[in-house]
Amino acid sequence: MTNEELTVSTLRMLSVEAIEKAKSGHPGICLGAAPIGYTLFAKHLKHNPKNPNFFDRDRFVLSAGHGSALLYSLFHIFGYGLTKEDLMRFRQHSSKTPGHPEYGVTTGVEVSTGPLGQGVANAVGFALAERILAEKFNRPDCKLIDHYTYALCGDGCMMEGIENEAASFAGTQKLGKLIVLYDSNGITIEGSTDLAFTEDVGKRHEALGWHVVHVNNGEDIDEISAAITLAKAEKTKPSLVIIDTTIGYGSPLAGTSACHGAPLGSDNIKALRKALGYKTAAFDVAPAVTEFVSSLSPTFAKYESEWNKTVKAYKTKYPELYEEFQAWRKGSIDFEELDSIYEKPQKDEATRASSQRILNTIAQKYPFIVGGSADLATSNMVVIKDGGDVLDAQSGRNIHFGIREHAMGAICNGMYLHGGLLPFCATFTVFSDYMKAALRMSALMNIPVMYILSHDSIGVGEDGPTHQPIEQLEMLRSIPGIKVFRPADAKETAAAYESAWTGKSPTAIVTSRQALKQLDCTGVDALYGGYIVANSEKETPDVILMASGSELGLAMEAKKKLAREDIDARVVSMPCMELFDIQTVKYRESVLPSAVRARVAIEAGRSTGWYKYVGLDGEFCCMDLFGTSAPANVMFEVCGFNVDNVIKLAKKTIRTCSKNEALFGNATADETDGK
Repeated sequence: MTNEELTVSTLRMLSVEAIEKAKSGHPGICLGAAPIGYTLFAKHLKHNPKNPNFFDRDRFVLSAGHGSALLYSLFHIFGYGLTKEDLMRFRQHSSKTPGHPEYGVTTGVEVSTGPLGQGVANAVGFALAERILAEKFNRPDCKLIDHYTYALCGDGCMMEGIENEAASFAGTQKLGKLIVLYDSNGITIEGSTDLAFTEDVGKRHEALGWHVVHVNNGEDIDEISAAITLAKAEKTKPSLVIIDTTIGYGSPLAGTSACHGAPLGSDNIKALRKALGYKTAAFDVAPAVTEFVSSLSPTFAKYESEWNKTVKAYKTKYPELYEEFQAWRKGSIDFEELDSIYEKPQKDEATRASSQRILNTIAQKYPFIVGGSADLATSNMVVIKDGGDVLDAQSGRNIHFGIREHAMGAICNGMYLHGGLLPFCATFTVFSDYMKAALRMSALMNIPVMYILSHDSIGVGEDGPTHQPIEQLEMLRSIPGIKVFRPADAKETAAAYESAWTGKSPTAIVTSRQALKQLDCTGVDALYGGYIVANSEKETPDVILMASGSELGLAMEAKKKLAREDIDARVVSMPCMELFDIQTVKYRESVLPSAVRARVAIEAGRSTGWYKYVGLDGEFCCMDLFGTSAPANVMFEVCGFNVDNVIKLAKKTIRTCSKNEALFGNATADETDGK
């Protein structure tokens, strides 16, 4: 057995042993794709395990994230810092070897992958970021940015719609330094892919503008390596390397779905050992393998040292560009220098228009901001003026994602994680459903990708219920770790941008289609998430009116009319519940005093999330049914978003609270025995 063969066998055995000990995992891909992983890491990947994060490294994304045990075995053998004990704690609580690769948990993992296909789209984002940075900073005599992006995917990734979206985008963009390795084993959980997947994947990708290479023998390291070499030589198209493999190679379950998603079992592992001629004890690495991989270390170290030499020369020849490159890598925005974004417009303005103006004010000063829309840039109002287009070899800042919302979000995740760029993406609020999985991954990884979602309510009007977002705000708010801003005017929109680009979590800024009145009472306090915009005359108000977005103006008008009837209302703007909820108890009590149970929530979306603020005695002016096709002003009127209805609800909750106080006083439910 050669050193290469022994190393591949070691990768296989470490993977299945980790899975067996955990009693959970996916051994099939680990056994079948081990030669692919070895070939890439040993012969092609520009990486330095001693410093896995040096900037000009190649990026590797395991889109088939269920094969994580193989990735961890590669990290262990090649010296990324994962220990034998880490492998033995595969899929256990607080381990460095979780069930699917997780960004920030395991050194060497570039992006969290789990939902199939996400990783391919992430890889497109990495490759796009590499090209944008290369076009900006490279000079003919000094290539500061020059690396490839690789992804390993399987049949499941190829079936997901996001893969086709991302592949279509990559082909259009001619991302020649993107190489996707396709572990084609013809098996999924239910059995043969022939049950559901008979297309010619290669021809599909050729039609999408890809260079396609076939490897007939997934066990032939030389054939795999030659195919990757061909892919690297293709500069104008992304490459798909289709590698025919056998799932569960070497085990008695090889070629069947039985080894896809369950441990092999001790008897099958014994048979696998015999078939591979493997003698090393469980979780150990043979000295010959350690010595062989160590012999590659000088090559890996040279990758980084050569780049360091390039950086040194670049810094000398192009000092100003080098400083700009460092600023792009840092990616921070100083909002103290951007006071103008809080200026009040002189006339009514849709928050999507406010967003456009604020985005451009910031982008003019910080050129590392890039982004675009799912074919709605002029409607979402996210065009960076004079920014040029990101297309093929053109240097620009406006990305035309096409009508590919799901891929768009995942591509932006990859772009941010590459480093050097601050990406945003946009679509209509109702279409956030199409990229929910990518939004969720942004939140799970805790990365500040910004999502600009316009046309925020029934204010969409004539487009009708298919385009009017009713439940999307609650969907977005239900995702842990994301901030959802629905600003009421330009100043709150400015606060949304400041929060988004000074924080470390994703933000959705949800903007209006229709023009909104610009209020004197709003401003930087929106950074608290919720705040008093119009206080009561009394120390304790009779009622609290809470609103977000376009409905804040409605609450302000209702307060004025209630005052004429000697009803004293406090108006609270709630542009971002997530920020309000993390304020101190003292602050939250100062805004929403618990003694005031008479409350009305006003928002042209589902009432669900408002219960925590309104309580049992409060009322809702919300949208709990789908709308109809009608002009926006008609929709708001017939759906009860008018001053008279808000006043009616305010009076109703005051009566309810007065009645309950008369019956129960300040007693709790326990004290009254629930009566």
